[in-house]
Amino acid sequence: MFSSIRRILSVALAATIFISSSLVAQHDEGAHGKKGVEGEINQKEHAIDQNLKENEEEFNIGQMIMHHISDSHEWEFAHGMVLPLPVILYSADRGLEVFSSSNFHNEHHEYNGYHLVHGDSEQIVPVDESRTVYDFSITKNVASMLLSAVILVLIFGSVAKAYNNRKGKAPKGFQSAMEVIILFIRDEVVKPNIGPAYEKYLPYMLTLFFFILVNNLLGLLPGAANVTGNIAVTMTLAVLTFIIVHLNANKHYYLHLFKPTGVPVALLPIMIPVEIVGVFMKPFSLMVRLFANMTAGHIILLSLFGLIFIFKSLAIAPVISLFALFMNAIEIMVAFIQAFIFTLLSSMYIGSAIEDNHEPDHGH
Repeated sequence: MFSSIRRILSVALAATIFISSSLVAQHDEGAHGKKGVEGEINQKEHAIDQNLKENEEEFNIGQMIMHHISDSHEWEFAHGMVLPLPVILYSADRGLEVFSSSNFHNEHHEYNGYHLVHGDSEQIVPVDESRTVYDFSITKNVASMLLSAVILVLIFGSVAKAYNNRKGKAPKGFQSAMEVIILFIRDEVVKPNIGPAYEKYLPYMLTLFFFILVNNLLGLLPGAANVTGNIAVTMTLAVLTFIIVHLNANKHYYLHLFKPTGVPVALLPIMIPVEIVGVFMKPFSLMVRLFANMTAGHIILLSLFGLIFIFKSLAIAPVISLFALFMNAIEIMVAFIQAFIFTLLSSMYIGSAIEDNHEPDHGH
């Protein structure tokens, strides 16, 4: 009997130990599972916090300004509104290649063996550095210049059509407004500085003035290209004036360079280098003046808008907007002034090169 009772108690004890161990194991698994879920939640929260920190990086106003005033292989009108431009490359091994700049929108900015380098200015370079590639791409500045050319053709085409349709009649409307500007450039800028031969150079001067003016004004629009704030463009305009001056210069101009009138022979070794340096300083001043003035205006406007993001407050937005509106009015005035100054100085340089007499003025 006692043996039967002992056997029953042994079985009950074993069952109790098994059930207890099972409950403990389940509790441990539950606690571990709970900790695992809490760990996953904590990891997700940490990842979210990390992403927020990455998105809340310090605003780099210098990078923002350079992004807006530099050239690009795409035209960004506003954040998220981007127009891809055609990439045109030529190499001896592949020939002519044409594709969209949107192909570089990937993690490494690479496509078909080419890499889009973002720096002070965007460049497309081959991944294989031994290859020589020529880039003829339509960049934002090139597209803007093509747009300004279309605008000028439409403007002067309509003016010419109005003159043909209204022969012998007084101009009116847009034709009248354009006539005022054209006559001002002819009678107050070109004719007094070039002289009797002004008609030969008038088409170039008018083209120069209106090309600079239209691109200056286009550059003030939101999302527009900074064409006249690109030193390569201003250098090209200055070089064109330099070429016209020296192709049409007479013998008196060149004699004045190498033998200035009224200068003692002993001073010629000093004066000749000075005169030659002065020849190249004229186009250099044309190039830098237009580039610096237009770029400075854009930088000031972008800096004002950047203050809103630096202070991270909308309270200063009205004040910044008033300052920006004032600066924009100043920039419109500067757009006209810079076009006028570039045309005026070009006329003076051409006039000084083609005039017959280079004798010094003694006040007589």
